[in-house]
Amino acid sequence: MSTDTDAADPRDGTASASRDADRVPRSPGPGRFERVLVVTTDDPAGRAAASAAVDLAATHGATVDALYVVDTTEGWDMVVERRERAGEELVEAAAARGAAAGVEVEKWFRYGAPHREAVDFAAAHDADLVVVGAARRTGLDRLLHPDPVPARVRRGVDVPVMVVGPDDD
Repeated sequence: MSTDTDAADPRDGTASASRDADRVPRSPGPGRFERVLVVTTDDPAGRAAASAAVDLAATHGATVDALYVVDTTEGWDMVVERRERAGEELVEAAAARGAAAGVEVEKWFRYGAPHREAVDFAAAHDADLVVVGAARRTGLDRLLHPDPVPARVRRGVDVPVMVVGPDDD
């Protein structure tokens, strides 16, 4: 048992143990998360992540930042345009889910590599939790993308990361 000592007692020069030294800090309880960042993607896992983020924010009284990153690292202009339209629909769906649950959802777009943009956004906007979807990966996908976005986000942020699968909706 370790104790902190208070200043020496002026009467006899001895130190007294602080009663607060052995107290365990209480967990914050509800309201622990104030800003939840969800990285939306156009697949079942991404939609499940948005749903989980809104539900979690409703429980904690938090705000959700729905971020869609238009991946410009690969693809042509036409592909980027399709991704922009899909992203608009996804963040709008997250906002609608939030409105139904009484949760404020802010909609955001970024362009670039999804994991880098998510990490930068989480740091710049003081996210308390990052929620990201992860689809089941096949053999070919594992060869083409050995380091998926959720793993890269997990390594890059200083806050907890919740990885949601497609069946977690």
